[in-house]
Amino acid sequence: MPRPTGRVLTLLELLQSGGTRTMSELAERLGVDGRTVRRYVDHLIDLDVPVESVRGRYGGYRLAPGYRLPPLMLSDDEALVVLLGLVAGRRTGLMTAGHTASETASAKIRRVLPQHVARRLDMLLESLAFTDQPGEFAAPDAGVLLTLADAVRHRRPVSMRYTDGGGRRSERTLHAYGIVAHSGRWYVTGQDAQRGEDRTFRLDRIADARTLPGSFEPPVDSGPAERVLSGFATAEYRHEVTLRIHGTVEQIRAHLPAGVASLEEHEPAVDDDRVTERWLRVQLRAERLDWLPPVLAALDRPFVIERPDELRELVTTFAERLASYARQA
Repeated sequence: MPRPTGRVLTLLELLQSGGTRTMSELAERLGVDGRTVRRYVDHLIDLDVPVESVRGRYGGYRLAPGYRLPPLMLSDDEALVVLLGLVAGRRTGLMTAGHTASETASAKIRRVLPQHVARRLDMLLESLAFTDQPGEFAAPDAGVLLTLADAVRHRRPVSMRYTDGGGRRSERTLHAYGIVAHSGRWYVTGQDAQRGEDRTFRLDRIADARTLPGSFEPPVDSGPAERVLSGFATAEYRHEVTLRIHGTVEQIRAHLPAGVASLEEHEPAVDDDRVTERWLRVQLRAERLDWLPPVLAALDRPFVIERPDELRELVTTFAERLASYARQA
């Protein structure tokens, strides 16, 4: 591509990012003088691209508001982010458009991806799992995400710098089993090689990651998403709560999802595991208990509090408060 044409396309990409771009900014980014910038703008106008001139101290150039620009240009990382967003929307049920629209949009972008970018995308999707709890996803660093996806795909150890919730930094070597998107965050689950135990790490707390020589065999007992949810449900917190609730799995999970509580049968099921009402033991850990009484009230199923006694007192107080509200005229 001739250099002037390449600069015109670069100018188009800068204007696509939104806002008004000053003459000095455009000249610096393009490596030309102001007169050449004006000539490039004239090229775009000749191509029916509606570039507006903005006068004044903070003037410059911008695209006409609301114009839908046909030649959308994306960098490799931007294309990966867009496709990943479409996949996340489909798998978590967040798409407002129909399933067909999502599929056709993905196909259009994939058709023009360079081969090496398409391979990176496929590698990432193979290592990625979504839970059924959507959220507003905070995008992780693209380099960290792709490095971990490569480690999962090829079963290679990965070295990373990690900062925990208390601000403590450490160097970790991880045998990564998979990447999981859950409730608006990204996690990688695997075995911490130094400690010899399974751990789950937030991707936004990983500052750097690089693959190491060697290989490992991942376990086959459960998938990455199940491991992450199980880890949340059994993490160490201030209170350990044990309940017995009479209902179906679906009724209980609607208010106490897998990332919050674990379930086990208190009496054997007769029919389908999810539709048969029976006593189920519910166990969870929490820093605070004050959120549980409203949840149990919303569940509206018979329950027994096995521990702690503090929760029983909170439920009684909550019930008395509701009754006093109901008696008011």
